[in-house]
Amino acid sequence: MLAEEIGRLFRAKKKTLAVAESCTGGKVGDMLTEVPGSSDYFLGGVISYSNDAKANILGVERETLKTKGAVSEEVALQMASGARRVLGADIGVGITGVAGPGGGTAAKPVGLVYIAVSSGGASVCRRNLFKGSRSSIKKQSAERALTMLKGLLDKIN
Repeated sequence: MLAEEIGRLFRAKKKTLAVAESCTGGKVGDMLTEVPGSSDYFLGGVISYSNDAKANILGVERETLKTKGAVSEEVALQMASGARRVLGADIGVGITGVAGPGGGTAAKPVGLVYIAVSSGGASVCRRNLFKGSRSSIKKQSAERALTMLKGLLDKIN
């Protein structure tokens, strides 16, 4: 299981993790905490569904929310960084997107999800376009976040 492998890597590298989730509604945190002993490295998460929560809790810039929109690379990166800062973690994950079935536009369709992983020294964000039901999009998003997290951990000494 990927979450178990991630746990082994976090322990071996003595790193900690925090997540900031919007469209996934806590699914990443849930997947991580299915692993016994995950409290060794997983400090917690913020479900920042509203723009106010993104700004007030995570420190996402209101100007970015206004000009780029909540579903953007810039917001995902600021969410990941904010999760790290607020919870005092080494690594942060930020996820924002449109899970559907409504809320999509031509520019930002249902299934568009930005996932960012930040370690302070390096940050990466990926644009994803998932298909399926709301539940399926949330699950695919969480799984992709774990895959990206593992990729970052593999590069850290």
